[in-house]
Amino acid sequence: MEESVLSNGGKVYLVGAGPGDPGLVTVKGLRLLESADVIVHDRLISERLLAMVGHGVELVDVGKVPGRDGQKQSDINSLMVIEARKGKVVVRLKGGDPFVFGRGGEEAEALSDAGVPFEVVPGVTSAVAVPAYAGIPVTHRDYSSSFTVVTGSSATSDGKDSSDWRWLAETPGTLVILMGWSTLPEIAAALVEHGKLGSTPSAVISWGSDPRQRSATGPLDSIAEIARSQGLTSPAVVVIGDVAYLKNRLNWFESLPLLGLRLLITRTRNQAGTLSQRLSDLGAIPVEIPTIEVRPPQDYSALDAACAELSKFDWIVFASSNAVRAVFDRLSASGRDSRALYGANVAAIGSATADTLTGYGIVADVVPTTVTSTGLANALVEMGVGGSQMLLPRADIATQELPEMLIAHGAVVSEVIAYETVVPLGSRDRAVEAIRTGVDVVIFTSSSTVRNLLRLLDNDPVSLANTRIACIGPTTAATAGRLGLKVDIVSKTPTISGLTETLVEYFKARK
Repeated sequence: MEESVLSNGGKVYLVGAGPGDPGLVTVKGLRLLESADVIVHDRLISERLLAMVGHGVELVDVGKVPGRDGQKQSDINSLMVIEARKGKVVVRLKGGDPFVFGRGGEEAEALSDAGVPFEVVPGVTSAVAVPAYAGIPVTHRDYSSSFTVVTGSSATSDGKDSSDWRWLAETPGTLVILMGWSTLPEIAAALVEHGKLGSTPSAVISWGSDPRQRSATGPLDSIAEIARSQGLTSPAVVVIGDVAYLKNRLNWFESLPLLGLRLLITRTRNQAGTLSQRLSDLGAIPVEIPTIEVRPPQDYSALDAACAELSKFDWIVFASSNAVRAVFDRLSASGRDSRALYGANVAAIGSATADTLTGYGIVADVVPTTVTSTGLANALVEMGVGGSQMLLPRADIATQELPEMLIAHGAVVSEVIAYETVVPLGSRDRAVEAIRTGVDVVIFTSSSTVRNLLRLLDNDPVSLANTRIACIGPTTAATAGRLGLKVDIVSKTPTISGLTETLVEYFKARK
């Protein structure tokens, strides 16, 4: 059996996903997620982490819900064996570390008994990471030189508590309890009964390292009541010991300016990643609903004709990064590169577009400080455009503001459709559900995203009446206003960095 499994490439990887923050998965773990055929995952695995899996990967949720009948461990074991024997690469994705109260040892035994090859990829255990995200070091030179990790749920077949609470009460150092939320009152009582001081500093961290994280501190004999009164829920990690004192001084994660805010991002799927990551780093929950999908033009002939004679133009004006990529894609398709632009001046609407040009070896001659069509036109007019031959590779829905201003100042403008924009299939249901579930802010990064999101919502601005609206700049804000939306936040500078900074300032002022 072992030879047949090995020969067809089937193998299982027991991978630790970390406690919640998708950024805590290991490099090897992420590589396996991108290359797996099947991912068998626990209930609490981050959706943002699952979004990083490779294209076409089969996701199987085998999570157990507390208080309900869930997938039996024997069924999970059988599933991994069956899929591996089909020659598939299987990732068994487990929260935290697979060998720290994750039943990874049992699964490894089952795979070994079945002759299925496997590897273990350790993860960051919640016993250390979750306290760290609450500013609690499990060891500290002044407070604790050791820590003990125990499970708060029974591991015995008859349901009796298998923990030696007398020994745990007498053991010096920090005590970390996983999966102990539902039995915390009993655990605290047992520790006090066996000699632990009721005044021992304690902390409960709910949803640790996730934007929903909340924590509470108090003495051991009342920590369960305090945590519940403050609305904490499972999953939770309990820390008992003097190090819990440090939470109030070092709780860095819960101090993040956008913690727990649900922000709906309406950029294209490819462009949303950078903004989402920046917002995640500030504690937010990014909800990506692409309202624009960039596609090649239905007919390349006009774009190809323009690319064949780029050097005849005095100026090539790029009003978006998408236009840059479209032009250089067509140059590449015809066996040419940036040398085709020799002799032409190049303008970019803003720093992001200029950076895209730099990636192709072109330094823009003009980058206006005001990142709008008007700002770009004014910057070019100052250079003197009378009689200049100017090429504008653009989107099919681009407005006429830029070319009209250039023509008014004597330029000869040739417009060519470089790409088309459409509303992505499947976004409507996701948009409606996101608004129904509730978001704190809808972020618009262009006028097109405003129009398209409203189109997905049946052109009903009232559906967003109770949601804050943030716009990347005044042009986008003006479009939102014309379409019936009340704009609450307008970026001071129309860039992703500027938008992020403006969001932070807005919510800091309201704390």
